[in-house]
Amino acid sequence: MTVRQILFALVLLAALGYFAFSVRRLIRGLQIGRKENRFDNIPARLKNVLVIAFGQSKLLREPLAGLMHFFIFWGFVVLLSAVLEAIIEGLFPGFTLAALGPLYPPLAALQEAIGILVIVACLAALIRWYIVPPKRYFGPEITGHVRGDATLILSLILVIVVSMFGTNATRMVSGAELQPARFVSIQFAGFFQGSAGTAAWFEFFWWIHILVVLAFLNYLPYSKHLHVLTSLPNVYFSSLRPRGELPRLNLEDENAEKFGAEDVRDLTWKQLLDGYTCTDCGRCTAACPANATGKVLSPRKIIMNIRERAAELTPVVLRGDAEKDEELVGHRLLDNFVTDAELWACTTCRACMEECPVTIEHVPAIVDMRRFLVLTESRFPPELTNTFKNLETSFNPWAFSPDSRADWAEGLGVKTMAEQEGEVDVLYWVGCAGAFDQRYVKVSRAMVKLMDAARVRFAILGNEEKCNGDPARRAGNEYLAQMLITENVETLNRYKFRRIVATCPHCYNTLKNEYPDFGGTYEVLHHTEFLRNLVQSGRLKVRTDGGGRTVFHDSCYLGRYNGIYDAPRDLLKASGAAVTEMRRTRDRGFCCGAGGGRMFLEETVGKRVNIDRTEEALACGPETIATACPFCLTMLTDGVKAKDADTTVHVRDVAEVLADLV
Repeated sequence: MTVRQILFALVLLAALGYFAFSVRRLIRGLQIGRKENRFDNIPARLKNVLVIAFGQSKLLREPLAGLMHFFIFWGFVVLLSAVLEAIIEGLFPGFTLAALGPLYPPLAALQEAIGILVIVACLAALIRWYIVPPKRYFGPEITGHVRGDATLILSLILVIVVSMFGTNATRMVSGAELQPARFVSIQFAGFFQGSAGTAAWFEFFWWIHILVVLAFLNYLPYSKHLHVLTSLPNVYFSSLRPRGELPRLNLEDENAEKFGAEDVRDLTWKQLLDGYTCTDCGRCTAACPANATGKVLSPRKIIMNIRERAAELTPVVLRGDAEKDEELVGHRLLDNFVTDAELWACTTCRACMEECPVTIEHVPAIVDMRRFLVLTESRFPPELTNTFKNLETSFNPWAFSPDSRADWAEGLGVKTMAEQEGEVDVLYWVGCAGAFDQRYVKVSRAMVKLMDAARVRFAILGNEEKCNGDPARRAGNEYLAQMLITENVETLNRYKFRRIVATCPHCYNTLKNEYPDFGGTYEVLHHTEFLRNLVQSGRLKVRTDGGGRTVFHDSCYLGRYNGIYDAPRDLLKASGAAVTEMRRTRDRGFCCGAGGGRMFLEETVGKRVNIDRTEEALACGPETIATACPFCLTMLTDGVKAKDADTTVHVRDVAEVLADLV
């Protein structure tokens, strides 16, 4: 064995050994989090990896940046073969992948083509960073380190690719057979043709290539680009539960000293992996309605705070250093890293999770911290005091008497489930807004008119219906939410019906996605789905003279949470409306500002979210702003009034539009 081989073997072992040490440190760091089973349904998890990670589906939502990253990512995958060739060549001089025979030319050509694309993508990324960076890179939490780290990583990638071309070029000049497939390296080979120092140049390029590769590998665990290593696992372990489902908190755990997340040890190992995996790209914050309207919330900062706190606490916990741990008492994720104002600004709209290219789960982490504030420290905005009290005593957020829950249906001949004999086709879940909000009562009455016209056999729960639990649950009061859910499930399970139809997306989401965890598994439809089925089947006939320029606002809990985008639009088109789209629409839609319990909180900082959304809707010049959610209806109605446009623009639920045409 030559001195060169021995030296390389020592360098390789040292690099791989230190990398293994770093990976072990990261894995041990995850172990301070709570246990959670993310090892089920392997086929579905592999599909996510293929589509999201290898297919780069989320990154390609931004075409320019997505394409740059696509080529860099696949450059890494393809050029791993070149790295492998260089490593084997270091151990066995003279080895090349030409040993693959007929497979070698296409592989070599692919390496050359990908190498050029990676160089172009890296240069484009550097230009983007320094000359035309996207607006999301300018925020209070962005420092020179972030840009410097990106510059270093991109520069290392450039060196790796250029040195690969140099190694291939000088190898061919040094006597190896010319490979026409290496169409880029051959061009470089001309610079070294006839040079007496070609062998030295080969050694230079080869050592540069392999040393930078190994340095890059060992820098990653300490870089913001750690996601190069963790993004595939993070996507693989992403939640397979329904999008709209919050993890259930076990309130019956007798060993629990607290509920919710005070510190990183109260989060799950997957939530800590989210912290490792954050790319600091800012897509989540750029999509956040709270951040866009001047609130302090930055979803990116929340996740990076989890990473920073884990990095601070993990070594102490793993060493079992009790004295040092005592010094950290009172220093926790909450307060020292994440403030109340950030947590309560969140509307749980899920825009952050929709945009994240590595499937980080921001909203569950935020709700977990809200749960600790509410359940363990009784710390929450004062406006929620009455909301929680009303939900507990009157079973609705507004203190209306539960005995008046069915008053909205007076004179309509609507039967309750208790009055109905036998099984009904539809249990109409009216919801608190549909029963008590004077504006949304009109939507409930419109639904009755439509179901009567289609001869649907339906009934309501009447005074037996209680709030579905969503406002309490998203506001962190899991105890109250579970109480309401359990009581509703007991009521529902006493009756026979084929399906539940709900007009409120929050009711719909909770009944469909969260009630099964509490023993309530039902077929649940949103009213736009149900009405579209009636129209398409011919059971519900509507005139088509409801024309007029109409813009539809996507409810977050209907769209991003449950993927329902077409049903309300199809109904509006069936009415003859000329449907137009806002700039931010469908899965990129902008929240109305009422989700996550924000409906019951004052908005005193920055621009009101509903005003921002209303201005966007009004910019389309509509006669009607259509919605399919009571919260959205209220927020947009208030927005239209605030903009003095209520005499020319009407905010209406899709059901109201149809009811005028039967």
